[in-house]
Amino acid sequence: MSSIKVVVKHQGKKYDVEVDESTTGEVFKYQLFSLTGVEPERQKILVKGGQLKDDTDMSKLGLKAGQTIMMMGTPGEGGGAIVRPTEKVKFVEDMTEAEAAQQVGATPAGLVNLGNTCYLNSTLQVLRSVPELQDSLDAYSRPAANTSSFSMPSVDLATPLKQLFKGMAKTQEGMPPFSFLEALRMAFPQFAERSKSGNGYAQQDAEEAWSQIVSALKPKLTLTGESAEPVSVFDKYMTGELSSTLECDEPAAREAGEEPTSSKESFLKLSCHIDGQTNHLTDGILKGLSEKIEKKSAVLDRDAVYTKKSKLSRLPKYLTVHFVRFFWKRETQKKAKIMRKVTFPLELDVVEFCTDELKKGLIPVRDKVREVRKDEEDMERARKRRKKNPLLDGEHGDSSAPKPAAKKEEKKPTTSADGDVEMGETETFKTDAEFEAEQAAALLSAKKELHSLIDPDLLKDPGTNPSGLYELRGVVTHQGASADSGHYTAYVKKTGPKDPKTGEIGEEDGKWWWFNDDKVTEVTSDKIEALSGGGEAHSALILLYRAIPLPTAEGTMS
Repeated sequence: MSSIKVVVKHQGKKYDVEVDESTTGEVFKYQLFSLTGVEPERQKILVKGGQLKDDTDMSKLGLKAGQTIMMMGTPGEGGGAIVRPTEKVKFVEDMTEAEAAQQVGATPAGLVNLGNTCYLNSTLQVLRSVPELQDSLDAYSRPAANTSSFSMPSVDLATPLKQLFKGMAKTQEGMPPFSFLEALRMAFPQFAERSKSGNGYAQQDAEEAWSQIVSALKPKLTLTGESAEPVSVFDKYMTGELSSTLECDEPAAREAGEEPTSSKESFLKLSCHIDGQTNHLTDGILKGLSEKIEKKSAVLDRDAVYTKKSKLSRLPKYLTVHFVRFFWKRETQKKAKIMRKVTFPLELDVVEFCTDELKKGLIPVRDKVREVRKDEEDMERARKRRKKNPLLDGEHGDSSAPKPAAKKEEKKPTTSADGDVEMGETETFKTDAEFEAEQAAALLSAKKELHSLIDPDLLKDPGTNPSGLYELRGVVTHQGASADSGHYTAYVKKTGPKDPKTGEIGEEDGKWWWFNDDKVTEVTSDKIEALSGGGEAHSALILLYRAIPLPTAEGTMS
């Protein structure tokens, strides 16, 4: 396509502009922005047929050389002013490795495999995705040794993990976790087991590493807040509570007066038990909340079988779910793997697993969340539809043209004495901007209402989940046929870009980081949905869910 020179008139000035007919209206608007300082979204450019839209094909406007085009609009606050940057511009090539690693879009650091340590690398990458854990590590300082005690001091895993995570934040290369691995093997000698082939160390179970690391860090990483007693970061953000009933299966025990007993216990992870009927994550969780126990009955004075049924009575902000895929196989003397395909959602609703009391606080919030989401989706679809086809819903011309809103009052036309027709009261009209502003105000009101529905007790506890809805944030996967062989990797969902000045987190793009030891790759969410198992390919072993964010009292997202 050729280019045509036209004249653009704006606020008494004329600008000679060369239009490339192979481009769109959006490109033309940016040309005018560079000349006038008026942002593209604030420009009104009058062309044949109405107002120029972003997606208008410039070749179809029939522009002629020297043609005059009218433009209206004023710069936004500070939009037209050219000011010197307050900070010196620094190019990526001139940045240090640590500075480059902090930039938006930088690839996070991987972890070097030190010989069958992929189980550890994948576990640490998912744990590192919990910001509250990182904050607690940053604030941690090793207590002074007690010289008066003759007992052996416990191995400190928090210090080498703090140093490792700090180092990972300053590079985009692979980091070797030497110090932490050494400390882990000292604290838990099973991870120092040598390979049966005699070459190096043996492969280990990532779930066992996860559990042991959490148990070692739990008493070390404490938070001090309003309560007098310090609380562990794991207790506050990653520990839930189960309310259980234990009842003897034998009618003879009940007839003899044995009553069911109730108890409460905390948990750091839920188990998804897998058998021939397990097809979805929720099936396995339900199985894990009901179990058979053999113990002595005081009434029968002998061993009897009891059924223990549990419900969730506190939901942690971060919910860990373990797929119980490995079992001990006597024939091979190995932890064999259950290959069955078990699907899992990117968003998990756990309300059905909760106690009736907790459900009362969760259900109104959960249902309102879904209602608000539907409103947001409807608004977005309508906006795209209007942009794509401005003639919909009775519109004519461009999308900024007014459209009928509510009629004030309908009156039939009457005839005057001279025979002229007198028109009744006319319709009121609204522009797209006014219409969308009304919708945005209604949506803001709905978000404020959503916040008001949150149970006051749950609102006081930032470490819990007041909606019962969780979004998937991390996955540890295993490839192979047994826990003692194969390969582990991790997937962590990308966070939104962080503004270095305000600290605000931007919108996420829905993509994930795949950590394959020191190799880090960006992948789409369909890669996560393919981790359901069904063979020796990569399948999910540990899922880390996080409570969905809810709006504040002002209607903004927390």
